[in-house]
Amino acid sequence: MMTPGPAGLSPAEAADRLVRDGPNALPRAGRRSTFHIAFEVVQEPMFALLLAGGMAYLLLGDLTEALILLAFASFSVVVTVVQETRTERVLEALRDLSAPSALVVRGGERLRIPGREVVCGDLLVLEQGDRIAADGRLLSADDLQADESLLTGESLAVGKAVQADAPSADHRPGGEDQPYVYSGTLVARGSGIAEVTATGPRSEIGKIGESLATLDTEAPRLQRETTRIVTWCAIGGGAVALAVVVLFGLLRGGWIEAILAGIAIGMSMLPEEFPVVLTIFLAMGAWRIGAVGVLTRRAAAIETLGSATVLCTDKTGTLTENRMSVVALWLASGEDATLGEAPCAFADYGPIVCMAALASAVEPSDPMEIALHQAHVEVCAPSEPVWTHVHGYALRPDLLAMSNVWRTDDDRLIVATKGAPEAIADLCKLAPGERDRMTLAVDRMAARGIRVLGVATAVATDTDWPETQAGFAFELVGLVGLADPLRPTVKAAVAECRSAGIRVAMITGDYAATAKAIAAQAGIADGDMLTGDELAALDDAALAVRLKTVTVFARIMPEQKLRIVQAFKADGEVVAMTGDGVNDAPSLKAAHIGIAMGKRGTDVAREAAAIVLLDDDFGAIVQAVALGRRIYDNIRKAMAFIFAVHVPIAGLALLPLVFGMPILFGPIHIALLEMVIDPVCALVFEAERAERDSMRRPPRDPNEPLFSVTMIAWGVFQGGLAFAMLATVFLLEVRGGMPEAEVRALIFFALIAEILALILVNRSFGASIIDAFARYNSALRAVLAAIVVIASLIFFLPAAQTLLKFGSIAWIDMVFAVGLGAGLLVLLELCKPVVRSIMRRGAIARPAAA
Repeated sequence: MMTPGPAGLSPAEAADRLVRDGPNALPRAGRRSTFHIAFEVVQEPMFALLLAGGMAYLLLGDLTEALILLAFASFSVVVTVVQETRTERVLEALRDLSAPSALVVRGGERLRIPGREVVCGDLLVLEQGDRIAADGRLLSADDLQADESLLTGESLAVGKAVQADAPSADHRPGGEDQPYVYSGTLVARGSGIAEVTATGPRSEIGKIGESLATLDTEAPRLQRETTRIVTWCAIGGGAVALAVVVLFGLLRGGWIEAILAGIAIGMSMLPEEFPVVLTIFLAMGAWRIGAVGVLTRRAAAIETLGSATVLCTDKTGTLTENRMSVVALWLASGEDATLGEAPCAFADYGPIVCMAALASAVEPSDPMEIALHQAHVEVCAPSEPVWTHVHGYALRPDLLAMSNVWRTDDDRLIVATKGAPEAIADLCKLAPGERDRMTLAVDRMAARGIRVLGVATAVATDTDWPETQAGFAFELVGLVGLADPLRPTVKAAVAECRSAGIRVAMITGDYAATAKAIAAQAGIADGDMLTGDELAALDDAALAVRLKTVTVFARIMPEQKLRIVQAFKADGEVVAMTGDGVNDAPSLKAAHIGIAMGKRGTDVAREAAAIVLLDDDFGAIVQAVALGRRIYDNIRKAMAFIFAVHVPIAGLALLPLVFGMPILFGPIHIALLEMVIDPVCALVFEAERAERDSMRRPPRDPNEPLFSVTMIAWGVFQGGLAFAMLATVFLLEVRGGMPEAEVRALIFFALIAEILALILVNRSFGASIIDAFARYNSALRAVLAAIVVIASLIFFLPAAQTLLKFGSIAWIDMVFAVGLGAGLLVLLELCKPVVRSIMRRGAIARPAAA
């Protein structure tokens, strides 16, 4: 019954035009080149200290050590540039994923493609909520309105109309009934098809130099905390280093040696790894979450994921497969049919199936309308005459129904409408008895988890269309029931949420009985149900009371989602919220974590959200929460390790000065140790697996600081214990008469062993020496192998010992050094239960104090 649409460009022609005109993209600001990254690295304090140390050795005439320090500085630059370039590539890939997509007609088929691949001549399919990918001229429009405030500054949407003789030049955004649409603007209402006339820098938005890149790659709270702690450590370390230089020079003489001692102290106390850890962990975390089908558009959402307490999810396409089929029919005469196999069993119900399809979009993209069209093809005879679509009425918040007007082959005007059963009942002005009979049929279908639509028809007398659908005299045809199977992963994912202390609430526009049946199938906790009408009747205080027991919200209007989110937030919950429509944008923005649908979601919803589900799968949300907790845990592990490892290094650099002994470690030794610390922080802890109880413990307090007193104290305690062991050995060996070079070698190897112990201790919050070794981590294996190789070279090669001013130590001394590391590992693992108990008591006390 429907006329075929235009075929659009062929794929080959589109590819040729893409090569000819270039991608539909604007120059992207903020992208760092490799040279820019290298320039930033050479401005870092650690690089400056390495260069200063090299210059000091040159002044002392020690060319070899100067060259080694310069080599370390160069290696540090290379490693950092490689890591940062990798991070930039990850962020670039995420930006490409988050760029607006476009629905185009090519070769007669509708295809969803990246916006950058749109070319001139493409046919853009425009739907409510989409961000338009390129400038174009309308070929068809159905109640189409566009928000062009990005270009004009005017907040009101403007209507669009097709004009066959519209000029191709001298048109500007703004104004009513224009036949043009513009890149970057939003479809506020209706639908249409436009032929692309300009892309990229040739579009209106390109001419004024606007950029659509919206990916935020910083986590403000974490960034502030990290900057503050690094600043304080740098100030403290600088003050200590300056004092060492002055005191060393005044008390011992030799100002060049004093400068070297000060540089060594400064390098040992500067925690430059903090910002590196934060940047790399969040960027790689966003990439890891993307690998499970979740796009993180704002990195701050990663840390928030771990503290989510309420997850509000819609039903269709998130809990269900978004793959609907017609399974039940009910006629106004009272006859009904149930189907479990194919729509052809409804052959006797052809009129209602055909009318439901005629009330749908001519070119459907919604799964429900696709199912109606498929049923229409199978049920209705293929020889039926072609009808022409002449007018349409879109779904509106105040009337949950949509209608299409068709001109038949005998020139009659037939109106087909479908929508919520109660809305159809109102349009048909059903008598109380008829309404009760229809409601009973709706209840029977809904109790089985079937989505129910009412179908009605009317005859239009002329083309003087009424303002709304209510202006027609509708007659009820019947009800259509559609089923959407639950996703197989949903039940386990909901159970995992519950074990993680996350409450799942389903919010849907479906009939109450349908919502309750699907919630039961999904395993959503038993609780009360609240409908949209009941919600509207509650004040804020009453709603706050009801929310404590409600797990299913049914017959909810999109704008009511915002009130639900705000009520949960007012009750102290950390809210994650899913949505896909234009009207969902406020609630997505208001939620702590807005989650938009990648496939069926509108561009405006995706832009309002912090996270986008690429496959619209609820299970992906739970995986994202688990990854968010893992990422945050690993950041804390790395930070604790950084605090711990700098204590013995700084202590051993200061200790000889305090006791008037020769300097133990110079800049070259500290630089060599930094070559161990940096990859450990950036690679090993980032790749560490999740804690076993990460999804069995309650959400963390979102206000909990990253650098908590407990975490800092635990890190300093670890480092302090390591330093105490090493300082004791150092003092005893010096008093026992061991030569200076041999002491330096022994303490260096013992320090390496203890750094390895600190790595193993901080891999897990739990107390298990077996876990410390057995937990798989390929990055750790690579780092351990590199450390063993370097330590072996130093131990066996006299030339390496000479460079480092090491003496040759016996095998028994090396075994003793390794034993110190093993002893530290055992002691700290034994301390973990006490630390965990203190942390749990702190977590319990915080809410009480609040």
